[in-house]
Amino acid sequence: MANITRKDIANYMLRIGVEIDPIQALDYVNQIVDILVKKISSGEDILIFNFGKFFIRHKRQRIGRNPRTGDQLTISPRRVVAFRPSPAFRKKVQKNA
Repeated sequence: MANITRKDIANYMLRIGVEIDPIQALDYVNQIVDILVKKISSGEDILIFNFGKFFIRHKRQRIGRNPRTGDQLTISPRRVVAFRPSPAFRKKVQKNA
C-alpha cells in the first residue's frame, strides 16, 4: 500500500502548474490539514463536495476481549473520526476497480 504525504500533495500542486514555490506549497497543504483537524476535533462535520464527509462518531462504553489472553476488559466511551464517501467518489472507485 502506498502512502501519500503532505510533501507528495505539495509536489503534485507544483507539477500541475500551481505557480508557487515548493515551501509555500507545503505550507498551504499544512494549513489545510490543520483546518480540517481543528474543525473535526471541535465536533464539526466536514463535507468535501464529490469526495465525502468526515464526522465524529460517538462510541459507547462496552466490554471487549484481549485477543492474546482472552481476558475481558472495559473499553471506555470515546469519539472516533469516521468517513462516508460521496456517491461520485464511490462511482469512481468502482469504475477503476
